[in-house]
Amino acid sequence: MSQISQPSGLALAELVEEAGVPLPASADSSMRLQSGASLEAAQSWHIAYIDHARYANALRTTQAGACFVPERFAHMVPPGTIPIIVRDPRLVYARVLARLHPEALRAAPLLGSANVTERCFVHPSAQIGAGVVLDPGVVIGERVFIGAGTTIGAHVVLGPDVVIGWDCSIGPSVTITHCNMGDRSIIHTGARIGQDGFGFAMSASGHVKVPQLGRVTIGNDVEIGANSTVDRGSGGDTVIGDGTKIDNLVQVAHNVRIGRHCVITAQVGIAGSAVLEDYVAVGGHSAIAGHLRIGQGAQLAAASRFMRDVPAGERWGGMPAKPLREWFREQTTLKKLAKHRTGA
Repeated sequence: MSQISQPSGLALAELVEEAGVPLPASADSSMRLQSGASLEAAQSWHIAYIDHARYANALRTTQAGACFVPERFAHMVPPGTIPIIVRDPRLVYARVLARLHPEALRAAPLLGSANVTERCFVHPSAQIGAGVVLDPGVVIGERVFIGAGTTIGAHVVLGPDVVIGWDCSIGPSVTITHCNMGDRSIIHTGARIGQDGFGFAMSASGHVKVPQLGRVTIGNDVEIGANSTVDRGSGGDTVIGDGTKIDNLVQVAHNVRIGRHCVITAQVGIAGSAVLEDYVAVGGHSAIAGHLRIGQGAQLAAASRFMRDVPAGERWGGMPAKPLREWFREQTTLKKLAKHRTGA
């Protein structure tokens, strides 16, 4: 049995260079850190971070070799841990972990090999770039294009005319049809991209299916979580902009247009023809009605229901959703009324 090689890690000097801060006084620049871990689990070969006061007790007792901390927490770092003071500990920690574990940034192939198509079905008209890895059971339809360096997991199905960019990662059991995808995008296990949207002409004699004719356009550096679904457009395309991150179990309906660098967390439902402008953040289990516009940089609270447009930069929540301050005032008033009635 072959041994699993251990990561070589990063010297402390490399680590602070990545963080863009000076080496702490009296610290050993050659000290090597192998990986990252939580404050509670970290050992002397780990880097950890803290970004919230709720973890202060864990910081005081951590055994991490080094820890990214904001300045206000630096005095809590125990003697055996090197404090590295940064403005955004979580962001710097993510960058360092990406260097320590580049393999974790995309799904690794299970059994496939580069440029080997055995145990797969690949249509003769498909174009497959150099270094593409196909796991067993992959089905690739007519006129599909897959860019160089992409990894396709086991039992993935790519329908006719699908375009996958360079250095993408498609997890096992994903189906993709009617889709153009950019470079370096990640689609996690079980996602469904490009199926028909829910479109019917209603009548007393029955519901007539409206043919869905559009595609899905996915930009560069997009990530779509496990078992999420993105419907093809009914006429135009469903669009997901560059850098957007979508969590597990999210439904994106037909003709939705999502801008650049949005964050959409788990179990969100976005109804047809809604528009999310750039940098929108949507909390988990929220629902956005069809044909709404969510303005640039808006933040939507979890478990909210949106029935009106949200202006750019505002924070909304509730059921139905409204500006957060208004919602909080209403909840506080209801709480006071309930307490008053109980007292009466």
